[in-house]
Amino acid sequence: MVRLVLFDIDGTLVHTGHAGTRAFAKTFATEFNLHHGSERMKFAGRTDVSLVREFFKIHGLDESPGHFRQFFARYVFWLDQILADSIGHACPGVFEFIRDLQALPQPPALGLLTGNIQLGAEIKLRKFGLWEYFQFGGFADDHEDRNRIAVAALERGRRVLGKNLQPQEIVVIGDTPFDVRCGKFIGARTLGVATGGAKLEELAPCGADWTVPDLTRISARELCGR
Repeated sequence: MVRLVLFDIDGTLVHTGHAGTRAFAKTFATEFNLHHGSERMKFAGRTDVSLVREFFKIHGLDESPGHFRQFFARYVFWLDQILADSIGHACPGVFEFIRDLQALPQPPALGLLTGNIQLGAEIKLRKFGLWEYFQFGGFADDHEDRNRIAVAALERGRRVLGKNLQPQEIVVIGDTPFDVRCGKFIGARTLGVATGGAKLEELAPCGADWTVPDLTRISARELCGR
C-alpha cells in the first residue's frame, strides 16, 4: 500500500514560464553585477543550491555562506515579482490526479521532493493554487544533493506518518532522471512523467516503476494498488 506520494515541482506539477531561471539571472545581475553565465546552465532536475554554486564557480566568486544568503534573500523577491507577470500553468492532469489520490478509501499523504528552496517552492505553487495540497517535503534548504533531499523527505514522512513508514510505501514522481534516481536512492517506487525536463524516451531507460507521457495516463488507483 502506498502511504506517501512525493512530487517534484518544475516540469512535474507546474510550468512557470521560466520564472525561476529568470529570477536567478535577475538576482545575479542586481546583487553581484554578473550578467552572463546562467544561459549556459542546465536547470532541469538540479537543486537551487547547486545551481548557485555553479554560477559562483563560473565567475570565480567566493562560495561563502554569506554570498548564498545574499543570493537567496533577493532571489525569492524576484521570483515573486516575475511570477506575477508570467504566463504559466499546471502540468496536464495534475489537479485531477491529486483529487483522485485524495478520493481513495485510504488516501496517501502528499508531499514534495524538490530542488527548490522551501520558500521558492511555496511561491511557485501558491501562484497556481497547489501549495495547500502538500503536508511537508524535502527541499534544497535540507541539502545541496538531491539524494540527500530525498532522505530528508523520508525522515519527515516518518515523523508525520510514523516510524514504521517503509520506503516501498512511497512513490516519488518527477520529470527527470534525477527524480527517478533520488527516489530509488531511498528505496521508493518511482513514476517518471515526460512533461518537463526529459522526453519519454529519455526517461524510459531510467527504470522507473511507471513512465508516462503525463499524469492523465495513469490513475491514482493504479499507482497506489487500490
